Amino acid sequence: MKLLYTNELELREQFGLTAGVDEAGRGPLAGPLVVSACILDLQYSIPDLNDSKKISERIRETIYEQIIDTAIDYQVIIISVDEIDQLNILGATMKGMEEAVKGLRIKPDLVLLDGNRKPTGLPDALPIIKGDSQYASIAAASILAKVTRDRIMREIHNLYPSYNFLKNKGYPTREHCKALVEYGITEHHRRSYKPVKEAEREKVQWKRSKH
Repeated sequence: MKLLYTNELELREQFGLTAGVDEAGRGPLAGPLVVSACILDLQYSIPDLNDSKKISERIRETIYEQIIDTAIDYQVIIISVDEIDQLNILGATMKGMEEAVKGLRIKPDLVLLDGNRKPTGLPDALPIIKGDSQYASIAAASILAKVTRDRIMREIHNLYPSYNFLKNKGYPTREHCKALVEYGITEHHRRSYKPVKEAEREKVQWKRSKH
């Protein structure tokens, strides 16, 4: 059995039902933050399950469907660009984690969070650095969050193809930053992020210089 499942089983034997929590989209300049919580049924082993960053988009899509079909419970929370700008990305992440866990129909005995922080509303949760490569439930949550967010970014790409969100998923690639300066920002960009602020400022200055 994969180490991810072995680690998860050990915790369940000690604490009871475990839920993993992870997010996708802290670093991008555009698009929402997506946070997921997942309680796996450990009778079903998903062979390719891993940290979402370590597997291809095609395999992630397949695993996503397997998780949806076999999980005991899961919850996916979408935090909008406006909320990210209002709360800052850390605050938005903490809010999403708390909402994802509290949105589960089945209450877990132990919550495993990917990262080194936990929301004040989840005092008993256990933060684990690189948890998505150590525990099956966190890896599953990372897949749910990543696939959901990628699908949203594909939809946004169809509205704004000039930014190539299909490829960069909103991350600050050279191509994306160049498009920001050339075309300005959209309603899907995070105005509190420095490159977006700078692009908006440059566009305003350029317009003024034309008048």
